[in-house]
Amino acid sequence: MTTPPTVAVLPGDDAAPEAVHAAMTVLHAMELPIQWRILPDGHELAQTMSREEGEALVRQAADECDTVLFGSTNGQTPGVGYFRWGRQTFANVRPIKWRPGFRSPLAEPEGIDYVIVRENLEDLYAGIEGDLADVAASGLADGPRVGGVSRTPIAGGFSHFAEAEGRYAIKYFTRANVERVAHFACRLAQRRREQGHPGKLTCSAKTNVLSRSDGWFVDIAGEVAAGYPDIEFETFIADDFARRLVASPHDLDVVLLPNLYGDIFSDEGAGTIGGLGLAPSGCFGDDWAYFESVHGTAPDIAGRHRINPTATILSAALMLDHLGLANQAAQLERAVETTYAAGKHLTPDQGGNASTEQFAEAVLNALTSA
Repeated sequence: MTTPPTVAVLPGDDAAPEAVHAAMTVLHAMELPIQWRILPDGHELAQTMSREEGEALVRQAADECDTVLFGSTNGQTPGVGYFRWGRQTFANVRPIKWRPGFRSPLAEPEGIDYVIVRENLEDLYAGIEGDLADVAASGLADGPRVGGVSRTPIAGGFSHFAEAEGRYAIKYFTRANVERVAHFACRLAQRRREQGHPGKLTCSAKTNVLSRSDGWFVDIAGEVAAGYPDIEFETFIADDFARRLVASPHDLDVVLLPNLYGDIFSDEGAGTIGGLGLAPSGCFGDDWAYFESVHGTAPDIAGRHRINPTATILSAALMLDHLGLANQAAQLERAVETTYAAGKHLTPDQGGNASTEQFAEAVLNALTSA
């Protein structure tokens, strides 16, 4: 007899636990072949144990469970960075799909259906920052440099760093990591092609200014994509791509972006279909994954039971598919779609007046009546 997968549920902080608890009401009712390990939310962790003990608990759950369904953190819930860097979940998958009933600001959102694959480990998110004086002392700013789009040599480089008060941040990419996330994106495009999507990979970065970093990222992605002859590959400069997300989102299928641009542009994409409350995500490594909504903890509405649990429920659907429960994942998605199409029990961000729990109950009713 096959042992059912174990899923750790980490509710998170502020209003996020309300969304997670609502999602779990639906998931428990589905009687899934899953063993659940429910962890305390951030407030409970802070009240019952030290931060070190809380971090150890969260890390242990990640190592012992097949996956994690996570709410969102404001920093109070400890240990969540381990999901990303400790378990090397290098590909952050963020689907952008409009469904009837979603409150999109666009005149014609019908048919928007693409996936952003965000590199999840490198770029500016390494958090390497400091004083400009350190750059001057390192010698990196000495001598002539080529700066900006004009590629004009700058006499004397940026030697004024030694006198200027300022800060720096380092962005970096490694070939091995870019290659593996590009392979991930290409394989995703292939799977979507089998499902009737175009099978196209779009890559974007600020290549016209940062040719040796962003340009290198896109070049490597192109090299990898060349090994997938059934996949079309295209590139756009980041600012042009930002425009295309609004002007022609229907042209997109799978999008590969560096870490920072992926974070920003996926929020923009969510805005075109109706907001962050509708945006799920999953973070994938070679042998482990975890799932969370794209939105933050919504501290302004914590305790008011107004947070939209759609993103969390759809993240759970991604998780079910990852665990080999594709039929149940599809059922859950259809129940969400049915609830939005009916339009009777939507949360305030979608123009309704339903509470978080009332929305979840409507999804559950759609499941049981299907």
